[in-house]
Parts: sequence; structure tokens; C-alpha cells
Amino acid sequence: MKLISISKQGRNALGVVTENGVVDVEAALQASAGSASAEVPSTVMAVIEGGEAATASLRNYIESLQVAGGEAYVRQESEIEWGPCVTHPNKIICIGLNYRKHAEETNAPIPAYPILFNKFNNTLTGHLKDIAVPKVTEKLDYEAELVIVIGKKTKYVAKEDALSHVFGYCAVNDLSARDLQLRTQQWLLGKSCDDFSPLGPYLVTADEVGNPNDLWIKSTVNGEVRQNSNTSDMIFGCDEIVSYVSQHMTLVPGDVILTGTPEGVVLGLPVEQQVYLKPGDEVTIEIEKLGALTNRFVADAE
Repeated sequence: MKLISISKQGRNALGVVTENGVVDVEAALQASAGSASAEVPSTVMAVIEGGEAATASLRNYIESLQVAGGEAYVRQESEIEWGPCVTHPNKIICIGLNYRKHAEETNAPIPAYPILFNKFNNTLTGHLKDIAVPKVTEKLDYEAELVIVIGKKTKYVAKEDALSHVFGYCAVNDLSARDLQLRTQQWLLGKSCDDFSPLGPYLVTADEVGNPNDLWIKSTVNGEVRQNSNTSDMIFGCDEIVSYVSQHMTLVPGDVILTGTPEGVVLGLPVEQQVYLKPGDEVTIEIEKLGALTNRFVADAE
């Protein structure tokens, strides 16, 4: 399934993408209230946290609707105000320098172990949302990344079993204020400004994605391709990442792991060619099977 968050007056409702439009699950449940719909989750977090039973219940409910496209609870994507496709992760974990060619372009050694840092929920926003360029940076960079969304409580999981603990995957633009990131040895400040983690457009369940370690991934800035790679260039694959992180902390449903970015970021260019993001720019992150995430950058009015 492809799940989305529909922003409704400050809250996020669940949408399910079908061939004939997006089912607003909340609206559909209101239209067909009854005992059969009592167990159907109506938020993306309820689906993730409810495990296989919640996913099966939602899938069966959507199939039972036999969506034709004209129903009052079916919306077209062009009509939707998008929220982050995972709305309330307990943890936002990031893996740094996880593509070989990206490490090479930034003259960084290949890591022997995954490099972990974190972001916070203030960084979350959705597809097509404007993002204000913070006044405190002059070097805002884009980073196309695959996101792992955890679906089961996970501790000490073996690499061979790790992907069975994944609910699904989505795309993110791991925005990075390079001047803030590199001001100290800790990267957090440059990674955690408001709206620095747009997630979406879709959260795609793992069964529809298949092997996450072989997906093409790219970014475009104002229509120009900047990054064009494949997750096979990751130093640590998704299975190894989930296993490694779980050795050190318990992962819970809804946790998200940003798996690193390929080569082609502004930081990797010669200094004289570095042109960082500015108001008016538009960035699209596209990953195979996961759709295209687009955001426009604006001046910070506050």
C-alpha cells in the first residue's frame, strides 16, 4: 500500500492511494460507520503501531470499498494538503557518509562503522510545503535519502532478520546547513532547523518495495539533475543499518532511519562552483517505487 498524511486544520489524517484516487480513510469511515469499520486505523501512526493486524484491516477495508473515483471520500492528489508521511516518530536517526562516492567527493574516509546522528520532530514537513531558508545559514544544501520506517519493536536483531522489522520506506530531503553543521564536530545544529526533514510523498509498505538496497535515487534543483545514483552504493545496506542500530537502542514502530545521501550535493563541488539553496529554488527528491517529493524554498518571514 501507499499511505499518505492529509493535513486537516493542524492535524493529519490517513490517506490510501488507489488507482482511482486517494481514499480519505477518516471521511470513508464516517460515511460507512458500523461495527465492521471499528478496527480500521484512521491515522498513519495507528497503521504502523498496530502491526500486521492493523495493516491487514486497512487493506481489507480499502478493497471492500471498491473505489471507482467518484465517491465523496475520494480525493485527487492535486487537491491534497500534504503532511509528513510519518507524523510522530519516536526517534529520527540519521546515518552519515553512507555512500561511497559521497564520501569520496567530500574527501572523507570510508567509515568502518555507521555514523549516527539525530534530528527532531520540528524538522518534519510534507510534500509541496514551502520551507523557509533560516536566517542563520548561507549554505543550505539538499540531500536525497531513502528512509526506513520501523514496524516492530526491534532489539538485537540479526542482519538476516532485520528487514522483517521494517514497515515501509519513503523519501526525505535531509536538508543541511553546512556552515552550521561544520562549525563544530557535532553535526546536529546544521541538521535540525525547522522543516529540515520533508518526508513523502508516500509511505510505501515493504512488500511493495522489495529490495531497498537496489533502488535508483536522484535529486533535481530547479529541474536540473544534481544527484543520480542507486542505493546499491550504500556502504551499509538497510538490513545492516537496522541490525547495527538495534544493538545499541531499542527501535519501536514509527521510528525513522535516514540512510545517507549519494554524491552530487553542493558541498562536494569545488568551492568556486558551490551555489547553495536560496529562496525561489525548488528541489525534488525521487526514489524508485517511492514517488517524487517536492518543496519550494522561501525567505524566512519571522
